[in-house]
Order: sequence, then C-alpha cells, then structure tokens
Amino acid sequence: MLRSTERILTSHVGSLIRPLDVMKLNVAKDRRLPYDARAASALLDTAVNHVLRQQAEAGIDIVSDGEFGKTSFLGYVRNRLGGLEMRTGQTFFGLNSRLAGYKLHAAVAREREEFADFYKQWTPVETTVWLPPEIRPDAPVGPPTDLPVCTGPITYIGMTELNAELARLKTALAGVDVAGAFVPVASAPLCAFGARLNEHYKTDEEYLFALAEGMNQEYKAIVAAGFDIQIDSPELTHLYDPDNIDEYLRWLELQVEAINHSLRGIPAERARLHICWGSWNAPHTTDVPLKTILGTILKARVQGYSVEGANDRHMHEVLIWDDVKLPEGKVLLPGIVGHVSNVIEHPELVAWRIKLYAERLGRENVIASTDCGYSQGWNIPRVHPQVQWAKLKALAEGARLASAQLWP
Repeated sequence: MLRSTERILTSHVGSLIRPLDVMKLNVAKDRRLPYDARAASALLDTAVNHVLRQQAEAGIDIVSDGEFGKTSFLGYVRNRLGGLEMRTGQTFFGLNSRLAGYKLHAAVAREREEFADFYKQWTPVETTVWLPPEIRPDAPVGPPTDLPVCTGPITYIGMTELNAELARLKTALAGVDVAGAFVPVASAPLCAFGARLNEHYKTDEEYLFALAEGMNQEYKAIVAAGFDIQIDSPELTHLYDPDNIDEYLRWLELQVEAINHSLRGIPAERARLHICWGSWNAPHTTDVPLKTILGTILKARVQGYSVEGANDRHMHEVLIWDDVKLPEGKVLLPGIVGHVSNVIEHPELVAWRIKLYAERLGRENVIASTDCGYSQGWNIPRVHPQVQWAKLKALAEGARLASAQLWP
C-alpha cells in the first residue's frame, strides 16, 4: 500500500455514484433481464475511463473503478461463488436478525424500534432521493426478493468476470496521472452475512472458512494483476449487542480470524480493511464504539485500516489515538469527509481534521479518505453526484493545506 513521507495522500472507500447509463444496465442485471453483454462491456469501459479521469481531476491519489461493474455486494457474491443457490420468497431483512448459533441481537434493530416514527417516514425515500428521475420507475424497490443459500461446496467461479474487470481498470489507468489504485472486495464475513443460509456445511464456522478459501482466489488474482485490495467488512459492526458484549467480541474475533485466513499468501502491504457503521443519514445511537472493537480490528493482517471519522457520531474517536498506538508499519485511512449530508466540508476543516490524526499517528501514517462509499449499492447514492465530486475536491484541497503545514 502506498505511503508518503512528503505529503498527505488521499483516497476514498471505493463505491462511487454510477452514471445513468450504468444504472440502467444494473436494473437489467438486478432483475435478471436479458441485455447485450458486448454493449454492456463497452459501456463499462467508457464509464470506468471517465470516472478515473474525474478522480484524478478532483485530486484523489489512490483511486478505484467506482465499483461500476458490481450491482451490490450481495449480487457480486452470488455471481462469483459456486455452491450458492438462489431462493425466492425470503428477503434479507425478513430473516431473523440473530445469526444461527448466536444470541446476538443487532443493535441497529433496537435503533429502528426506538426511532420507529423516523424510520417509517425515512425508509421509503432513503434509497431513492438522489436517484435520477429516469431510473426511479424501473428501479427495484426494497431489499432483494430472493437470497443465496449455500447448498454445496463453496468454489470460486468468478475468474472470467474478475479478469475483465481488472483489464478494464488497467487500461483506464494508463490514461490518468494517479499514485495508485485499489479494488474493493467482499470479506468472508460479509459473504456469510449476505448469504447466511447454510444447508451444506456442518457448522457455520466451517461455512465461514470455506467462504474465506473461495475469496482468497479472488484476492490473489487482484494482487497478481498489480492492484491493492480493500477488504470491505461493514458487517463487523452491525451485530453489536451491548447486552451480550462478551459473545459479540468472541464472534468478532472469529470474523477477523476468517479474514486473516482469506488473506493467506497476500502481503500485508497490499491490503487494507474497511469497517464502518453504514454512514447513512440516521440516528446511529446504537453504533458500537470504536474503542470497544479496535483491539480486535487491529489483529487483521493488513497494512491499512479504513474507519469513519467525519460524521457527528464518530468524529470524536480521533481522541482514541491518544491512548492507542498504531502498530508499527500500519496506516490509518480515517474518514475526513462524509456523506450523511450534502454540506461540503471546507478545505480548512479538512486540513484541521487531517492534522488531528497526523499529530497522534505520525504524518506518514495517515491517508485522508471518506467515511464510506458514496453509493452503497448502485441504487443507493447517499448524496447528489455534484456534491460527491465537490466533497472529493475539498478532501484533496484540504490535504494540500495540511501537507503544507505538516511538511513546512
């Protein structure tokens, strides 16, 4: 992973708001409608070229393809892992919030009960408010109506799709001036969280590690192609249960162990881990405190750790680093700009936030980033597209201001 001893580098969490034509393609993919694969590939070639130029023009140093080739993590896992069968008649949120074998009751479920009136009014518009008008009549409404169920041995079947994605990114990068690129990937725990129905393996732990074996093939292929990987694992925070904290921490330890298993053969300096609390525009009163989980998260064998730091619920957690030492050789990618609102952070605020981390961790150990992806799934943009790019430009401008002060 890139580090700098000369200035503060900038990055983001990966997923960016898709242009309208890519959204239309994803409608077809999500609904299993027929589409022209050759035309779709050409469309993605053009879109990825454009989004890489936009990131470079905004001043972002470490870029991604915006995850334009993925519809969602659930859909992406479904396409790349064998042993999964799609079942209709169940929805993701209709499943019991307690995972099999655990007493854990997700804290976010309690938040939805506590703020029931808010969620009743906000949920119908939350995922469509920033979608273009042309897409709304055709967009799938609500969570998926079918889910993957593990009915056989987990295998990796996505190499053709992955190679096309990597070739597209490599070709597009040849035309832009950036410091590096990364590819977001699903963690084994995220795969298990999204495809949680296991009918093949004797235990859910055995299933989890089978998923880790499968995803290891994807990770190795990405690194061999010359890119870093970002292990996306937001579900690590989602099952926080303050009434069963010891069990939650035991569960968390197992998930990190599975992540490490999936990273076998991957040099730590080629990987970063992203965790978050979703960063959606909601109360977030039941988020697990970072200090509760940080010791476990730092056991992940990666070089970089991406965490929220820009929103009102987690901004204060920069102070944790007064008491916790970042392990030698590691890098933090804190969220410096957010997406819970369309207010664009002032570059001087960005610089101030960066310096708060640099003063505690060392300037060379900080890469300025975002809280989460600006589009959590192709059809869930969190801000207006113009605001997304303005925020990324503010991030880069603030990093330049901070660099001038940290390297006088």
